[in-house]
Amino acid sequence: MILHHLKTSNIGQLEEIHMASITSSITLQNTNVHKTNFHLSTETKPFKTKLGFSFSLSRTKVIHIKSYSTTNEVVLNEEMGKIRRLQSGSDVRGVALEGEKGRTVDLSPPAVEAIAESFGEWVIRGLEQEQGHPIEVIRVSLGKDPRISGPSLSVAVLAGLARAGCLGIDMGLATTPACFMSTLLSPFAYDASIMIGVIKEGVLEQMTASHLPYTRNGLKFFTKRGGLTSPEVEDICDKAARKYANRLTKVSTMLRTPPTRVDFMSCYAKHLRDIIKERVNHPVHYHTPLKGFQIIVNAGNGSGGFFTWDVLDKLGADTFGSLHLNPDGMFPNHIPNPEDKTAMALTRAAVLQNSADLGIVFDTDVDRSGVVDNSGNPINGDKLIALMSAIVLREHPGTTIVTDARTSVELTRFITNRGGQHCLYRVGYRNVIDKGINLNKDGIETHLMMETSGHGALKENYYLDDGAYMVVKIIIEIVRMKLTGSDKGIGDLIKDLEEPLESIELRMNIISEPRDTKEIAIEALETFRNYIEEGRLEGWKLDSCGDCWVSKGCLVDSNDSPSAVAVDAHMYRVKVSDEEHGQHGWLLIRQSIHDPNIAVNMQSSVPGGCQNMTRHFKDRFLVASGMDKILDITQVDKFAKSGHIG
Repeated sequence: MILHHLKTSNIGQLEEIHMASITSSITLQNTNVHKTNFHLSTETKPFKTKLGFSFSLSRTKVIHIKSYSTTNEVVLNEEMGKIRRLQSGSDVRGVALEGEKGRTVDLSPPAVEAIAESFGEWVIRGLEQEQGHPIEVIRVSLGKDPRISGPSLSVAVLAGLARAGCLGIDMGLATTPACFMSTLLSPFAYDASIMIGVIKEGVLEQMTASHLPYTRNGLKFFTKRGGLTSPEVEDICDKAARKYANRLTKVSTMLRTPPTRVDFMSCYAKHLRDIIKERVNHPVHYHTPLKGFQIIVNAGNGSGGFFTWDVLDKLGADTFGSLHLNPDGMFPNHIPNPEDKTAMALTRAAVLQNSADLGIVFDTDVDRSGVVDNSGNPINGDKLIALMSAIVLREHPGTTIVTDARTSVELTRFITNRGGQHCLYRVGYRNVIDKGINLNKDGIETHLMMETSGHGALKENYYLDDGAYMVVKIIIEIVRMKLTGSDKGIGDLIKDLEEPLESIELRMNIISEPRDTKEIAIEALETFRNYIEEGRLEGWKLDSCGDCWVSKGCLVDSNDSPSAVAVDAHMYRVKVSDEEHGQHGWLLIRQSIHDPNIAVNMQSSVPGGCQNMTRHFKDRFLVASGMDKILDITQVDKFAKSGHIG
């Protein structure tokens, strides 16, 4: 039994926490905290969680505080806003280190501690309500990728969990999918998990030589039911914001004794090995089914090196020529991203130089991946979705495949030609995965949910976006092809996938204070919708995805949804036609979840189509509506005039 003994003085100083069930004691210290007078105005917000329980949180509307040690009045809403702005969809993300021009550190240890404490309390409350009685021990695992801010943030997470009354378990260097699996695989089966190191394409695509990803970091949260939803993370951050604001002295806590540490990655690697062995079921060498295959891994100096020595090598594969396997939080070679051109080019060169059967590119925390076939062809984006679709449709004929709305018309044709159904949905990997979960609940068999960024989740794998598991599926397919007598590479499965003639993405920064960017983005997108519906852009028609058999109008209707599931970012897609070519392209305008800008994606099947669409978009909407006054349209203007971005 865990005994929680909190001894506090009359000035609110937390002196010590004794946890009798573990050999180490954790001491938290917070000094110089003064008594305060609070003037609170709150409203109650009902909330139903993914765990199936309900509760209400009081949301502070206006709060002022006076300290006896100062005459200055502090407006706590500004302090609370610092935490609330860290939420990025279903994740928490921010700047953890100095080094970015124009950005200050906001994902600080005190902020992370408050968020971890609120998450721990959320887990405890949920499990106790679900089971109907108090629970003696709540265990929460913690993993991190190699980012150099990871150690200090780990201390903050463990301190926050201890404050909440949870037992924190440190898994050390790990992957995001492994954190979730630590809640399921025996003998670990923790109650919840936190991963430090969640940086995705919204940040990395914007990085330059002076904007390196080592400065950023983030948190992702799991229970046994999967990753938390955006509304759940919003409420956790809201509660954490009040904690953070009320702690006037933002002093980092210290762990005097190292926490309990476990090696979960070995268990996770064995889990992946067992899947390959069982599904290949090699007739000659069951335990080394990859004997005779050369597979190159590019881990990008992230957490993915384990897949080389703890999965592939132990299954008999030759991994000579693999790249950047050692974790290095400065990422000295390239951005760890399967969409990064340098990462794919280096992997391609290694595959060709070594005549390898496959090249694998992982992102930092291994929830995304891309591959290179034996001919050196990069397979990511739509091509990777097509490859996974071909594999899944062979296993589950007729299944529905959900993707984000940036995928091409050609991909839709590829899926339907194989008897599958293609459901276009909102950009954002969590949106895509949740759509698949809901379709399955509605009786529509949906086995693959995948975003162009490389996030891919399968029904058979707990709807988890796991880059390593996706690669496992591809490796199994390569071995299966070889066993049936084929000497062709994995790229043969997508040889008939056509590509759009033109494809482009443009960005428009929002000209405003950070706190106003979301509202301005929504205003811009809703104005665009009105222009389309009023017919001000001839030949442009709002794409409600009404021709999708799965859910009529879901692309538009989800922006207006009054349901409890909050819209993380507004977006609209339009079909573009003209008299000469008929329908020849589409345009997607969307509010960025992660950054203060609006993205514009376009594809066209005719030469010059994207430039022509950009001209109409600029002249007939941005300038005509006055949106060019609140948006930086430099990139749009340049492409409209020259047909080039750079």
